[in-house]
Parts: sequence; structure tokens; C-alpha cells
Amino acid sequence: MRESIEKLGAVTLFFGRVLAALPQAALSRPGLVVAQIYNAGTVSLILIMICGFFVGMVLGLQGYDSLSRFSAEDSLGTLSALSLFKELGPVVTALLFAGRAGTSMTSEIGLMRATDQLSAMEMMAVDPVKRVVVPRFLGGVIAMPLLVAIFNAIGITGTYAIGVSVMGVDSGVFWSQLLSTVDLSDVAEGIFKSVVFGVAASLLAVFEGYTCTPTAEGVGAATTRTVVETAVSILVLDYLITAALI
Repeated sequence: MRESIEKLGAVTLFFGRVLAALPQAALSRPGLVVAQIYNAGTVSLILIMICGFFVGMVLGLQGYDSLSRFSAEDSLGTLSALSLFKELGPVVTALLFAGRAGTSMTSEIGLMRATDQLSAMEMMAVDPVKRVVVPRFLGGVIAMPLLVAIFNAIGITGTYAIGVSVMGVDSGVFWSQLLSTVDLSDVAEGIFKSVVFGVAASLLAVFEGYTCTPTAEGVGAATTRTVVETAVSILVLDYLITAALI
């Protein structure tokens, strides 16, 4: 328990350092931020799109099976959109982000720690938080909502493909039910979750890399902790946000 509280305090203090360095680092080296958006977002697109499509198809099958018991198959579009926008899109994307981009951030920074590159920067009066940590943190935070939006769009396409092409739901009814039922607040909830999850996942990734033990074992352990801690944090934050917004 004590170790958990100490870890939470260390992460909070590190977050304060990142926020303090964020304006200057983002304005002085925008190219680094753009490069990290590419590394965290664009490189993850294929994974996000494939997983989104299959999640959408499973949602179509399960949703149709459940709705058919109440003779409400026409509401499949609404069910899929609300499930993806408010819950599945942000949560699944954040978990995939942690496994792909988060581990990459941790291993990169951890390798710099193990090879004394961060110490060399400090000796040359270069703040490694501004030069290394902030661009990766900001890139992850910006990339997450974009990845969630793509996941949702592909997921709805997968549900549409199954519901209309396989299960026989009318195409016009699918879209009309979706557009008439889903409102801006539902979309805003998903966007808010994606931003919070992006902050949490990126912060834990850079923190674990920056504070890892400078050995091969230390980098590997930090990478593992990144996945575990991010997954738990996302699920806890998801519950807290959902409870607050309902």
C-alpha cells in the first residue's frame, strides 16, 4: 500500500514537471511533436483499423442476437454507435495504444537511460524532460482521440457490414436510427474519455521509461509495468468518468 502511494506521488510530481516544460518544448521544437504523433498514431493505424473492424462485426452479431429477442433489430445502428462512441472505442483503443505505442515510448526512453544518453543531455545543460519526454507525451495525447475516431468509424462500418449484408437489417433504417438517436453529448463523452486516456497512457509510458533501472532487465520490467499499469488505470478512469457523467 505504501509503495502504491509513493508511486502515485512520484507520477504526480513527474506530471507537474511535464506540464511545466510543455509550453516551451512544444513551441521551440514542433517538429519533434509531429514526429511523435506519427510514431504514436500513424504507425498504429493498421492495428487500430483491423481491431476496430472486427470489434464492429462482433458487435453486429451479438447486438443482432440480443435485439432480435425483443423484435428490435432495427435499433442495431443505435446500439453499435452508442457502444462504440461511449465505451468500446475509447477503452479498446487505449488498451491497444498501451500495447503498441506506450511500450515503444517506454523502451526508447529506457534505452536512453541505460546508455547514459539522458545523463549526457543533463551534462550539456539540455533538459531531457523538454527534449525527450514532452514530445512523446504530447504526441500520444494528440494521437489518441484521432485513433479513437478512426476506430469508431471502422467499427460502425463493421457492424453495418454484418447487420445489413448478413443479418438483413434495412440499410436506411440502420442509418436513420443511428442519426436520430445518437446526439452530440454521446460523442463528447467519448472524446473526453479519449483525451483522459491519452494523458494517462502517455504519462505512464514516459514515466516508466524515464525512471527505469538503467539495465536490460530494468527496461524490460518498465515496459511490462507500462502495459499493466496503463490497463488498470484506463479501466478505473473509465468507471469514474462514466459514473460522473451518468
